[in-house]
Amino acid sequence: MTEPISERLTVGSGEEAREIAALRREGDGPCVVWLGGFRSDMTATKATAIDQWGEREGRAVLRFDYSGHGASGGRFEDGTIGRWLDEAVAVIERFAGPAPVLVGSSMGGWIALLAARRMATPPSALVLIAPAVDFTEDLMWATFPDDVRGEILREGRWMRATAYAPDPYPITRELIEEGRRHLMLGGAIRTGAPVHILQGMEDADVPWSHAMRLVERLAEDDVVVTLVKGGDHRLSRDEDIVRLLEAVDGAAQRA
Repeated sequence: MTEPISERLTVGSGEEAREIAALRREGDGPCVVWLGGFRSDMTATKATAIDQWGEREGRAVLRFDYSGHGASGGRFEDGTIGRWLDEAVAVIERFAGPAPVLVGSSMGGWIALLAARRMATPPSALVLIAPAVDFTEDLMWATFPDDVRGEILREGRWMRATAYAPDPYPITRELIEEGRRHLMLGGAIRTGAPVHILQGMEDADVPWSHAMRLVERLAEDDVVVTLVKGGDHRLSRDEDIVRLLEAVDGAAQRA
């Protein structure tokens, strides 16, 4: 097995500077860029599977960790959608080359769509897994009870329990309020590239109906939706990984 090349990139300056860790695999075709989810990292199951696909197929693959995640610097509780978007764009511009394929999982799906807007040329394609577009507003704030909202406004954060880790994690007021600057579902979304969405129908975190709202907003793009009966939010079962790699391979081949 050939190990990918480890890279480091500083994003921001002064007190806002943070060192971002990335793993880059050289290969042919458009670079496939993995954009992970909220509190995930570039060594998780789906990201690793895509890197292994890249090694087998001789394809270029790029993974990275947002600040406060995995091997990157910074504190998770300082993170916002805009901050993580800036990091994603910086990594793509530095290491991905022209017209990459963006593969975004959960929050990474939102980041991928936002990054596509800021790229000098459109990506070759987007593959989105349970895309959590506008999740800070629609899937967090809108669903929080009044006492949780009050604590966030009063204390600046609320510690949220999760089924994915033993310890709760902070949802900050800054995350919610800054996220409102990047909301997308209120109008048309244009990527200039084909989009393939993979969505579990048993996803308790990002309901499949939320993915359908995104499809309605992608009216000008070529969109394919794969609904996975019995699939949960992670979509990390063996059969889910097969579907993901088929989608990524198809996007890379078409590009």
